[in-house]
Amino acid sequence: MKKRYRRRLLIFFLVGFAAMNAVAFFHAWRFTHFANEPGQRSPNPEQLSSGQKLCLLLTGIRNPKPQNGPKPGFPVETVTINSPNGPLEAWYATPDSSQARGTVALFHGYTSSKSHLTHEAGYFRRLGYNVLLADQAGNGNSAGFRTTVGYREADDVAAIFHWLQDSAKSSGSPLLGRGAGGEVILYGVSMGAVAVLRAEAELGIRPTANILECPYGNMRQTAYNRFASMHVPGFPMADLLVFWGGVQNGFWAFGLNAEHYASQIHTPTLLLWGTADPRVTRAETDAIFAHLAGPKARHDFPGVGHEPYWHRYPADWEQQTRAFLSR
Repeated sequence: MKKRYRRRLLIFFLVGFAAMNAVAFFHAWRFTHFANEPGQRSPNPEQLSSGQKLCLLLTGIRNPKPQNGPKPGFPVETVTINSPNGPLEAWYATPDSSQARGTVALFHGYTSSKSHLTHEAGYFRRLGYNVLLADQAGNGNSAGFRTTVGYREADDVAAIFHWLQDSAKSSGSPLLGRGAGGEVILYGVSMGAVAVLRAEAELGIRPTANILECPYGNMRQTAYNRFASMHVPGFPMADLLVFWGGVQNGFWAFGLNAEHYASQIHTPTLLLWGTADPRVTRAETDAIFAHLAGPKARHDFPGVGHEPYWHRYPADWEQQTRAFLSR
């Protein structure tokens, strides 16, 4: 009798484990692959009711490919840049002044596009910089329908950095790059910030400076934060999501770790964070800042979540970025 009971218990455990893996595999695919169809994406997890959370568990998130909004109010040239992930579309603009101080390349977050950074780009342009806003692979008008939340996007960052360097050398203009007579500043938000860190730590690019908004500490913690924002226990589904997301996209997702990348970053870096961010914790931000190996500065925006800081603190955001760049 005990033997039969143990066998049934083992079968129940194996069936349950297989079911959890099947659900995790399904959700990991939805998180990392955009649908080629119009429509609204699923709301942020903290905005869902109990019934909506159950529906989300059964059906998965709606994740259509992010689209661009209107072009900026300033003149831009649309350029195509080749990346290992496929052709990337970017907007490039020069400042009104005849001599640019350098170039700021801007990289958006998860389920976003370059049009979401036109305000920031406009401010950098007013400071006298060329600006380049890029759709990372799978987003906007760039090739593909896949996102790896910062891992393969680092290849996009490196490709754009080298494109700017090559353009500066061939045209003789002061676009950017050490050795090319100008500055390169990389500006990344959330996923874009993690992509910048990995591009420097593992792909060897050397910009003049970084401005990073709310990079997450590591992929595992990010998955747990998402469950916490839904008030749902993370174990073991968060770990299974990270595992299958990496398997589906050909990399070890547990190794996607901005805290580790930061220890290899000697570039002067400004780290920005909102104190009410449900996606990126204070502990993650503290760890990234502590590990940054080069000159660094940090500013926290009180009461702000995972959102553009200039929405709530426009003057403070401008002052922090301007003061950092003036150094």
